[in-house]
Amino acid sequence: MKRFGKIMLIIVSVVIILLLWATWYTYEYAMEEAKAFEVNTPALEQKLLIATQGSEFKDAITNSIVNHYKSDSIFIKVIDVSSLVEIQPEDYTAIILLHTWENWKAPFVVKQFVDRTSDHSDKMIILTTSGEGTYRISGVVDAITGESNLEEAPDFANKIITRLEPLLL
Repeated sequence: MKRFGKIMLIIVSVVIILLLWATWYTYEYAMEEAKAFEVNTPALEQKLLIATQGSEFKDAITNSIVNHYKSDSIFIKVIDVSSLVEIQPEDYTAIILLHTWENWKAPFVVKQFVDRTSDHSDKMIILTTSGEGTYRISGVVDAITGESNLEEAPDFANKIITRLEPLLL
């Protein structure tokens, strides 16, 4: 019986350590909620949606894109990815999704949105960030991937703007 007790103690200890590690990992690497805002009037014909997560890197990209288009006749709406459940893609000319690969997968709400709106994939630009910089949602062929390196934010913003140009003509 002593041996059984030691084995159970080891198992319980390992489970507790794994739970503590998972809690720390989630706290350390979870994205903050992005601040929602709008630029220009919704009455404009061209409409751009940016769904993002709160981080310095994604904020820098979002700000670069908004600054690039704010003086054009384009309505820009920025939301947190958690609000994607409320979005109808036919209401927008172009959609940008900026998200981090979390726990070895895309956030559920992002994957669900991409699956739900697959008929509108031609108007979507997706940037997925991950530690290795190579992960992307399966089935999404034209995605941009990379690491969240703040120094590279202008380069990623330019890649996105280049892909937006034909959509917003």
